[in-house]
Amino acid sequence: MRGVAGEYPLDKPTTHAVGVALGAWVKGSHRAPEGVIGPEVGIGPEVVIGPEVVIGMDTRESGPWIAEHVAGGLASQGVSARFAGLISTPGLAYAANTGPFAAGVMISASHNPYRDNGIKIIDHSGFKLPDEQELALEQVMFAHMAKKITESSVKLTVDESLDKSYIAHLASIVSHRLDGMHLVVDAANGAATYLAPELFEHLGAKVDRMGCSPDGKNINLNCGSLHLESLRERVLATGADLGVAFDGDADRALFVSHSGKIIDGDATMLVTALPLHKEGKLKEVVATVMSNLGLERALKRHGIGLVRTPVGDKYVLQEMIKRNAPLGGEQSGHVIFREFATTGDGLLTALRVLDAMRGSGQNLDELTAEIESYPQILVNVRVKNKRPLEDLDKANREISKAEAEFGDTGRILVRFSGTEPLARVMVEGPEISRVEHFAHSIANAIKAELGE
Repeated sequence: MRGVAGEYPLDKPTTHAVGVALGAWVKGSHRAPEGVIGPEVGIGPEVVIGPEVVIGMDTRESGPWIAEHVAGGLASQGVSARFAGLISTPGLAYAANTGPFAAGVMISASHNPYRDNGIKIIDHSGFKLPDEQELALEQVMFAHMAKKITESSVKLTVDESLDKSYIAHLASIVSHRLDGMHLVVDAANGAATYLAPELFEHLGAKVDRMGCSPDGKNINLNCGSLHLESLRERVLATGADLGVAFDGDADRALFVSHSGKIIDGDATMLVTALPLHKEGKLKEVVATVMSNLGLERALKRHGIGLVRTPVGDKYVLQEMIKRNAPLGGEQSGHVIFREFATTGDGLLTALRVLDAMRGSGQNLDELTAEIESYPQILVNVRVKNKRPLEDLDKANREISKAEAEFGDTGRILVRFSGTEPLARVMVEGPEISRVEHFAHSIANAIKAELGE
């Protein structure tokens, strides 16, 4: 669920109904009775699961009242809530997976503006709920809301041990300390505001803080992973070894090298894949169809395959589980390390990059020198209907022309948006002029056949 806080579906009756539905599920036949050991899947040790749910949030001003109304709904079903307070989405997933919790609830709208908020439910396994389970919960929510029962809330007190356990977990899995390193950290005035500086300083780094002064309204505001300009300026001005920027709920990270080079998720996957490959732990990386051809070619030079999925971290994770792949991610900086986490984790990603730097003795410019990002153009075409792409004669002729010219030095991807009346045309190749030419020629052909 995501929307404007205070408006449906992020209003008080609906957020309370989320707690009611989740509480009923926890107390129902799905969840093992109190005292039964679990989980079978996950990163944490086996723990005793009770009728308790852990709730966390980012820094948005609406977070506390949403948390209290979800907790009120849980309480109405006899399920208690433990409040982690300010914590990242991966931190909440870690708590749900390793603590005595039947589930976790993260209140965040990630990289969206502060007026928005959202609710994400995570199972005890640490994974997001499958679509069919979400639909089942929605049915219970709607049935409860139809009864017009007055919503209730529960006053919550932060349990500070939860985020401390998460930080201790991250600190325990690094191979090298960070003594002598100078980092600039932009926490987007979000969930990483206190977690990231504490983690890196604990490991010995000198940390310059940016975007670490949340006021409830400035999350993602001209800072964080969507706005790297100021971070780049600070890295260059201070001579820092590295800059790292998180998004609002800290499940993704992007980097700026010592020279000011922007390091996206593709380059991050290359940097972190090579040590795993050297250790014999990795044969292929899972990424989406949007990952640059430059990543695929750089990995291939080291004998590493690239498996592509549809756009979306859930598809990446599904393929990783299917293939037992240790590493996958997206250009956005949402990178998943299956050995240590059940979701993308910006802080963990930063640690893995820093570990690669320390282990190799190279800086980030040197580690990413061999990845050549090919020019990539994305054009959106508004369409009246979504006829099968194979039926579009004009568009297919243009696609064939592009494929013939590029050969194996380029890629063409045409797909329909799943949520909007749009056809998306992505063209990638060695020369920007040819990439632009074919992107627009294909888009114009689609517009002629399907356009409004």
